[in-house]
Amino acid sequence: MEKSQKQDLSRGLKNRHVQLLAIGGAIGTGLFLGSGRSIHLAGPSILFAYMITGVICFFIMRALGELLLSNLNYHSFVDFVHDYLGNKAAFITGWTYWFCWISLAMADLTAAGLYVQYWFPNIAQWVPSLIALVILLIMNLTAVKLFGEMEFWFALIKIIAILALIIIGTFMIIKGFSTDAGASSFTNLWSHGGWFPNGVKGFILSFQMVVFAFTGIELVGLTAGETEDPERVIPKAINNIPIRIIIFYIGALLVIMSIYPWNSINPEKSPFVQVFAAVGIAAAASIVNFVVLTSAASACNSGIFSTSRMVYSLSREGNASKSMGKLTSNGVPSNALFVSSVVIFVSVILNYVMPEGVFVLITSVSTFCFIFIWAIIVICHLKYRKTNVELAKKNKFKMPFYPIMNYIILGFLAFVIGVLALNEETRVALIVTPVWFIILGVIYKILQSKKN
Repeated sequence: MEKSQKQDLSRGLKNRHVQLLAIGGAIGTGLFLGSGRSIHLAGPSILFAYMITGVICFFIMRALGELLLSNLNYHSFVDFVHDYLGNKAAFITGWTYWFCWISLAMADLTAAGLYVQYWFPNIAQWVPSLIALVILLIMNLTAVKLFGEMEFWFALIKIIAILALIIIGTFMIIKGFSTDAGASSFTNLWSHGGWFPNGVKGFILSFQMVVFAFTGIELVGLTAGETEDPERVIPKAINNIPIRIIIFYIGALLVIMSIYPWNSINPEKSPFVQVFAAVGIAAAASIVNFVVLTSAASACNSGIFSTSRMVYSLSREGNASKSMGKLTSNGVPSNALFVSSVVIFVSVILNYVMPEGVFVLITSVSTFCFIFIWAIIVICHLKYRKTNVELAKKNKFKMPFYPIMNYIILGFLAFVIGVLALNEETRVALIVTPVWFIILGVIYKILQSKKN
């Protein structure tokens, strides 16, 4: 038993795993299914919203990368939150991030069941959800290398689907392919009401969906303790983020809106289905359904991985049960994995019997919590630069434009909270979220009084 406690997390993630993990974190089901709604809201100006948010996320990741590489003993960002903001902040941040991924895993596991029902309508929704959870848990328990392998293939499926759309779409635009909405042309981007057809308001409101699409991008920061050669691999993964955003998000949406004018895209359906169907691919809906199924499985896989590693980190700092810090002979935190998986499974059952409104509330609270996590990373970076001047000078992977960029990021995150407050569905979460932090504060105080 002593031996297992002295073990460390296995460094089983290779360069290709981390690179594809970074792409997978930046591409969610929001692009495949939710992009129709965001296009309907903002029109072509959605491209600018993705550019702005992408730049902000890149600098958040640079701050995260600099912090992680300042001390290779950091296993996740909770470790540096503990060092720079104290144990209470680490406790609240760690459990908040755990909640973020639990709710996302809950959403995606439920979605996976619904996607399977597309082909097998007579199967009860909970059956494929349960099967998916059991398979993902077994794979995560075996070795971290298998987690990386699953994410590698899940991400590859998403990449192939997007590249296929861009290549087919570009060919359609060059040939002036005619659809039911007219000829395909780049002029469709500005000839239907301009770049801002719904005005500044539509553009601003679109940030709600755009920011949600990027949640999970910081997952690369949780792989630091399990990555071979983190000093080379992590900077490479982070620096490639802008290129991936330009190719996958902006490239795909630019092609979609050139083929179909923004006001001809059905907000209730996937634009990917529309484009593939227009070419005459009869199985377009099934292909996209398969891609979003793997995307949902990928998100749930990431949820199981990230929540277990977060509980492991919390255990190391004394903010979770010591049993959560025990590792298997393969260097996997099995107890933490079981606990997170059980909570995710309970959430699926609850989601099945609870009204839809409660589910929207949970995911909205999750979005607010992700914004909190990003803000904490940036604040920690500010503290690190101010208190560890000599260490910061030696770091080869510095965040550019410090400290101005730190304050720009914090201003942007405050702006997004303001945008979320404008939406009726998410406004409720703005009131509920403080309750989560109050509960955590009370639990922390009780735990500290017991220790004393």
